[in-house]
Amino acid sequence: MLNGADLSSPSPSTSWHEKDVEGMEESLMNKMDYKEASAVLVRALGLSSSPVAVRLATGKEEIPQGMEKLDRTVRHCQMVNMARKEGRVFYATVENHECMGGAWALGLRQITETLKNGQFYYKLGKFESTAACKRTIDRIPHVESGATYATLYAPLEKATFSPHIILIIAEPRVMLKLAQATLFRLGGRINSEFSGIQSVCSDACAQTYLTGRANYSLGCDGSRKFSGIEDREMVMGFPVEMLPEIIDAVQIVTAAPGSKK
Repeated sequence: MLNGADLSSPSPSTSWHEKDVEGMEESLMNKMDYKEASAVLVRALGLSSSPVAVRLATGKEEIPQGMEKLDRTVRHCQMVNMARKEGRVFYATVENHECMGGAWALGLRQITETLKNGQFYYKLGKFESTAACKRTIDRIPHVESGATYATLYAPLEKATFSPHIILIIAEPRVMLKLAQATLFRLGGRINSEFSGIQSVCSDACAQTYLTGRANYSLGCDGSRKFSGIEDREMVMGFPVEMLPEIIDAVQIVTAAPGSKK
């Protein structure tokens, strides 16, 4: 036995590496008390809504038994809002994702032609030319198309799956403390990337998933219009592997003598 996984007789369809990964993720989940972690973040940062746990599942076997499947079609950023403000726990497959750009960024589908050639955001008035739009789209972080089977969502305190990404949507004061917590152990600088479009799907989820680093974003028109992100709020995503470090650090930096109360 290793990390709770029986490696003596792997099934023909499961490689040794896949069983190792599954075992490590189960081990991480067992070590983490997501309910307590959420309580610490809410208390220390003064959050008005829950941190959100997100997983990009590569197959249906990663979906916990009995987990609700979303019964309608909405945007990824709306799904995040349903978890953080309504306390919903659910998963969604490609047909549940209304936003084509979001579904592409998360690895659920191929990019649409109008998004790829720059026409989509150009027609929305976001760029002076399709060329300017294409230069931006070509640099949008995105998970390999078709790599994601379903996206899983839960308020962190209710997560019954091992998430890949933790999202926090809050005012700049909270982002300041999260930035300080991110640098607390090793120091350095915060290097965030965003483009004013696809903030929750690409900036906070896909980029964080792909790089293993925290990222901060200003939000975008779509997420602010459809998902309840307020004018005074920003978006931050960090990989779940950072959760223990963030939990320890936010408690220290928010209580520090130099911290603004």
